[in-house]
Amino acid sequence: MTDKKTGLFSDYIAGRISRRELMTRAGKLGLGAAAIGTMLGGAQTRAMAANFDWQKEKGKAIKLLLNKHPYTNSLLMQIENFKALTGLAVTWDIFPEDVYFDKVTTALSSKSTGYDAFMTGAYQTWQYGPAGWLVDLNEFIKDPAATSPDWNVGDILPGLLHSDAWSGVPGEPLGGPNAKQWALPWGFELNSIAYNKRMFDQAKIEPPKNLPDLIEKAVKVQTDVKGIYGVGVRGSRSWATIHPGYLSGLTSYGGADFTVENGKLKSAVNSPQCKAFTKLWVDMIQKAGPKNWTNYTWYEVGSDLGAGTSAMIFDADILGFFQQSGDTKEKGNIGFEGFAANPDKKEPTPNVWIWSLAINAASNNKSAAWLFLQWAAATQQCLFAATKADLVDPVRQSVWDDKGFQTRLNDKFAGYLEQYKASAPGSKIYFTPQPLFFNLTTDWAASLQKMYAKEVGVDEGLDQLAENVMKQLTDAGIVQ
Repeated sequence: MTDKKTGLFSDYIAGRISRRELMTRAGKLGLGAAAIGTMLGGAQTRAMAANFDWQKEKGKAIKLLLNKHPYTNSLLMQIENFKALTGLAVTWDIFPEDVYFDKVTTALSSKSTGYDAFMTGAYQTWQYGPAGWLVDLNEFIKDPAATSPDWNVGDILPGLLHSDAWSGVPGEPLGGPNAKQWALPWGFELNSIAYNKRMFDQAKIEPPKNLPDLIEKAVKVQTDVKGIYGVGVRGSRSWATIHPGYLSGLTSYGGADFTVENGKLKSAVNSPQCKAFTKLWVDMIQKAGPKNWTNYTWYEVGSDLGAGTSAMIFDADILGFFQQSGDTKEKGNIGFEGFAANPDKKEPTPNVWIWSLAINAASNNKSAAWLFLQWAAATQQCLFAATKADLVDPVRQSVWDDKGFQTRLNDKFAGYLEQYKASAPGSKIYFTPQPLFFNLTTDWAASLQKMYAKEVGVDEGLDQLAENVMKQLTDAGIVQ
């Protein structure tokens, strides 16, 4: 790279020129978009090395366990810069989500040293952390010798950082005074509506404003547009069926998984609010969902929207984004809408999923693994991934404030930023932290499947579920 090119990118990183000027001058130097991205990543890496010893673990090797996801792709695009920055050797294994979490649980529970760092969700840490399988990252975050002075933990959205921290006491809030930082947020997603504008125009309807309106419009659009169904949501017998649209809508209706009475958990899945919402949810799927709904995961919900098989989804905002940004049949036709399911509520209450990074407590390379986590969630890396790849919902406020990021969203993904701004204030993890999360939410999904198949009524099914939940909590010694 010539001195002129090096100086150009250094000026941009230092804030001396704008992104527009960077792109204009780089173009005059004969640089295309791909070359600009590569050089920008290298300049960001050099800037990170200015006042911190990133090579303190040089010569060591770490291995990562990663989920197949566009966020993973955005990270691996820059992994060579991380290797150059740290002198570390890095290898990784990638698995699709339907088997990924089993791989993580097996590796951690066996105390295997095979993986040093891995992707996780906040919910998983409720099991992994108290079991002693994770490193409390506070020991690194609060150590000035371990963490770059430019890293700025305060720039990470506080609600996300706190959501990856928990005391381990069932029912105690996330991010409380005794919480341990089990993982580091890296990218996240809200749950809202993504819809096919072409189909909605054909049916002469606007995006739905609440759940009863959604059901009505889902039925209309699948009647007016032949060969499609109205709305896609997850339905497999998995915890992952509960956390996106279902829990977001349930919260809007005033429902919850638990109440805490005198410090003890009590199941609330059969409350009047839960029953009222769930009746609408099951009715929606029966009238306007996919024929094989009980097999639907993240992948099927998203693929059908992109392929033009469904008219809309109530799921992760990034899922609609990927159908708009990828090589899909309906690219260019996807719209986005913040969504409050309850007609009596104006503000959306999206439950949040946070892709996070954690360190295996059995790792022999914890300090090296922390360098990786620190780099992956650094401002420079997040900004690159958000503007040049598909780290759609970044965890740093400075990236959301970046004009280049905002311009990218507004220019290519109309409505996405507005959806985010409408949804973000009411977004958080609405589950009550407790270590049986996966067993109980999987049973919840199984109960929904029975209601959908008309094997049991909603009231009876949720009463049975509540009884089963309390039995499992009692058997586990969580409640007496």
